[in-house]
Amino acid sequence: MAEQRELLLETRKFRVVRIVRPWPDGQVRHREIVEHPGAVTIVPLVDADHVCLIRNFRVTVGQSLLELPAGTLEPGEDPATTAGRELAEETGYRAAHLQKLCRFFVSPGVLNEIMHLFVASQLTPGTAALAEGEHIEPQVVPWSEAVRMAVDGTIQDAKTILGLLYYDRIRNQDTCPGGGVAAP
Repeated sequence: MAEQRELLLETRKFRVVRIVRPWPDGQVRHREIVEHPGAVTIVPLVDADHVCLIRNFRVTVGQSLLELPAGTLEPGEDPATTAGRELAEETGYRAAHLQKLCRFFVSPGVLNEIMHLFVASQLTPGTAALAEGEHIEPQVVPWSEAVRMAVDGTIQDAKTILGLLYYDRIRNQDTCPGGGVAAP
């Protein structure tokens, strides 16, 4: 039996699909999944000792969360282009240097979204260009405080915890995956 797919819901940013297919044990099973075009998240280094986080109101959880800037890929858009665009839109900062650190599945039990993690450095301040309905406030914090908040539970957003701790590990080793040098 070939995989069968049924569209259950289509929105502006994602689709919900029922997949029916044989599993490795030979049984035919169905699962409902969310198909997402992918996204980016950015660690914006204001200087060697400060990072720009955002306070972002999230309707899904009914509260404002401290997060790294992030955004959804447009169709056919390169993740680095998305990272630069989203950084500028949400914080006002423009980056002279963007380095991709890794990519990861956000919640593969139900969602196929791949998140691309970037570090942005050599920032130039500017004016944010928030989309209608966005309630985002940039907050520059000391690096050590951001890491502390990722560990002590103040920051509850998974992509932000991962991004801060991943980059902190690289920063403390002075090298990046693939042998590059960590951005200042």
